[in-house]
Amino acid sequence: MQLGMLYRLPLAVARAVLVALRGRLCALCWSLAPLSRPLSLPLSLPLPGWRRVSALSPVSPAGPRQEGDDDDDASLTPTSVNYHFTRQCNYKCGFCFHTAKTSFVLPLEEAKRGLAMLKEAGMEKINFSGGEPFLQDRGEFVGKLVQFCKRDLKLPSVSIVSNGSLIRERWFKMYGEYLDILAISCDSFDENVNVLIGRGQGKKNHVENLHKLRQWCREYAVAFKINSVINRFNVEEDMNEQIKALNPVRWKVFQCLLIEGENCGEDALREAERFVISDEEFEQFLDRHKDVSCLVPESNQKMRDSYLILDEYMRFLNCRNGRKEPSKSILDVGVEAAIKFSGFDEKMFLKRGGKYMWSKADMKLDW
Repeated sequence: MQLGMLYRLPLAVARAVLVALRGRLCALCWSLAPLSRPLSLPLSLPLPGWRRVSALSPVSPAGPRQEGDDDDDASLTPTSVNYHFTRQCNYKCGFCFHTAKTSFVLPLEEAKRGLAMLKEAGMEKINFSGGEPFLQDRGEFVGKLVQFCKRDLKLPSVSIVSNGSLIRERWFKMYGEYLDILAISCDSFDENVNVLIGRGQGKKNHVENLHKLRQWCREYAVAFKINSVINRFNVEEDMNEQIKALNPVRWKVFQCLLIEGENCGEDALREAERFVISDEEFEQFLDRHKDVSCLVPESNQKMRDSYLILDEYMRFLNCRNGRKEPSKSILDVGVEAAIKFSGFDEKMFLKRGGKYMWSKADMKLDW
């Protein structure tokens, strides 16, 4: 078929013809390539609305590899990793996008083995998250991991994200010296709003507990950070005064994000659609707090692909398609093989300021 005739066909038919031609060409190339080293031809078809995906790249449980992956994945370094070692939590935040779909937690020595593999692959920062990290063995599990990463692996930065409700001072006495940053999730300074979101725990006051944790961080030389998810219930709130009084090293402000299978969709444990805000509303919240020097904003666009996330099985979670699609475990295939299917956008990670002064030794804070 001549090219001129092809472009006179309706666009849908033209695409179908090109797909067929491409498939036959790929099959021919595959048959000519050595089985141990398949060819990868960057065939470019300049039709509107197309996104190129290599048909010859291996497909993992994380789905098809995206444009540019063949060139970039081999050089990916797990500089900063978020290890969600548990999905269990004592809160029920309505927008949670890492829900309690399993109670599995790796044995401590297996978790340490994986962390050592990540260090060998170039990891500089590890962040332990959940679920709620302090649920497992009353905080002893995460404490031992923190100690291992700082004392044995000598990582520059070790951090935890927690809702703070289960942390006790004795934990700081035992493990505080090994922890660089403690991030506490706080979405509102109005306790009624916290209850609406799902952070209520009976007579306990989330905001009062936040101030207690801030004081312990000062006493035990741990950098204090606050994470807030901006959603339908807190988007109009003015937090300037409270954040400045707490004076965290960073105030990470996230836009409420939908992840299919986690907080939306048929197989989800949450229904977060009622929490979602528009990009414009998120920008208005940021503008209202622009004078807070520690503010670090993260829109959905920045957040989705710029984090390296490990689940409870130490599988990288690819969020590019709007749901968490796992790679194989690094414990089974190694870091280099697993990270190829992580969906990680290293450029966006750097653009959003993912690498910063994250060791408390370098922060020179007035404890």
